[in-house]
Amino acid sequence: MSRYLHLFLVYSAVALFMLPILWMFGTAFKPQNEILMASTLLLPNEISFKSFANLWGGNVSIFVINTVVIALCATAVSLTIAFFSAYALVRYSFPAKLDSVFLLLVLVIKMMPPIVVAIPLYSLMNQMGLLNSKLGLILSYQIYTLPFCIWMLLGFIRDIPLEIEEAGSMDGAHLFKRLAYIVFPLCAPGLVATAIFSIILGWNEFLFSLLFIHTPDKFTIPLFISNFMTEDGTAWGELMSVGIISSLPMLALAGYMQKFLLRGFSMGLK
Repeated sequence: MSRYLHLFLVYSAVALFMLPILWMFGTAFKPQNEILMASTLLLPNEISFKSFANLWGGNVSIFVINTVVIALCATAVSLTIAFFSAYALVRYSFPAKLDSVFLLLVLVIKMMPPIVVAIPLYSLMNQMGLLNSKLGLILSYQIYTLPFCIWMLLGFIRDIPLEIEEAGSMDGAHLFKRLAYIVFPLCAPGLVATAIFSIILGWNEFLFSLLFIHTPDKFTIPLFISNFMTEDGTAWGELMSVGIISSLPMLALAGYMQKFLLRGFSMGLK
């Protein structure tokens, strides 16, 4: 009896989580007249690709490319800085517990609402001439991604035995050689796991894109999605279609990197 109860709970949970996804796919392929009907049917009676055609006519591919470039570059910057920062915090001793103070400040920044730093960051970007640019967004995304990467990589680097590095040091390997040939390969699954979540953070970011980007050709996907919800109404077909388009790259990335993701988490739980 307990087994059937567990199966029932599992299938119920899966159905609950799949319901919004099915509704999104069903609405994306419905014709406009069917979307406006007060119907509870998830799947369309007649399949229509008009919503997707309207998106491609609006150059949605440009916004996807913009988001990919910004999210990947922001993640690369965060991982590079976080890797060296986490290594220093794990392997070296700091006076007056400065390492703990630094980690606390990083955590506080991560927990702060983005709107708190948005205005001073806007002023700084304006003075540096980085408004309405991809570079400005990449740097501003570090508010989200860098604290997250530092805290995640701390656990992965702590799991690397110090004895392995000491053996490499005795064989004449200097610091950067140990980092390149010992620490980095052992920490690679953790880096991949951290990178995936960092990319998702950059992919879904909306507030800074809204404040810092002014011309449509530099829009990101979240900013483009907001255009379908206006005071005149909501374009449900296009909204669901662009939701599918924006979700597929992240699903493909997570699926391809799944084995590295699982290895990274198993490494962090040792």
